[in-house]
Amino acid sequence: MDVNRRGRGRHMGRGGKQGGEDRDVHLSKSMSYALRHGAGQMGLNMGEDGFVSVDELLAHPQFRSYSLEDIKRVVATNDKQRFKLYPNPENGLLQIRANQGHSVLVKNLELKPVLIGSPDCPTEAVHGSYLSKWSSIQVQGLSRMKRTHIHLASGLPGEDGVISGMRRDCDLAVFIDVQKAIADGINFFWSENGVLLTEGDAEGKLLPKYFCRALRLRPTSKTQTLACLDLP
Repeated sequence: MDVNRRGRGRHMGRGGKQGGEDRDVHLSKSMSYALRHGAGQMGLNMGEDGFVSVDELLAHPQFRSYSLEDIKRVVATNDKQRFKLYPNPENGLLQIRANQGHSVLVKNLELKPVLIGSPDCPTEAVHGSYLSKWSSIQVQGLSRMKRTHIHLASGLPGEDGVISGMRRDCDLAVFIDVQKAIADGINFFWSENGVLLTEGDAEGKLLPKYFCRALRLRPTSKTQTLACLDLP
């Protein structure tokens, strides 16, 4: 039996398993990798706006066991609204992109700049990380690492309107004084799914001088203050 027929033989409806993992979860993770990091290596044509043709995506060997209906369902039900489906304005063909999280440069993600004094400029925002990294973060600050932006949420997971911005397993929350950072020339942007993004300073960092406080999120059910930092 050829590879494609085997792949289609594994096709199951929503909630089915593929390789021990929920099929929709597997598709979401595969799309995240392709649209955020791997399009070039996978031979997918990505536009300057981050969009990839859905037809081209489904034709790739990694996605041939999926259908357009599968992609539409995953985009619609993704709890963090990671993806955007949109018709190509030139030919009307459906295309898809990740809203944020790229390690490849995307010139036009339609990010909304945040300005001091604007209604959508938060006083503070929170970055999710891990207690194992806290000693380093205290000294070096937050880094965008290999990604194009540092990701911040408007609040802690579960708070009103907070759908994305940190991983669910984060046990450390670092709060950032957004307005102080903007006053120092650091740019912030809102993504389409409500994640606050920043490239950081010239070295891709948010230094500790912009930290308001840090909270331990686990293992207790209540957050615990790790540090109240005296800001210069």
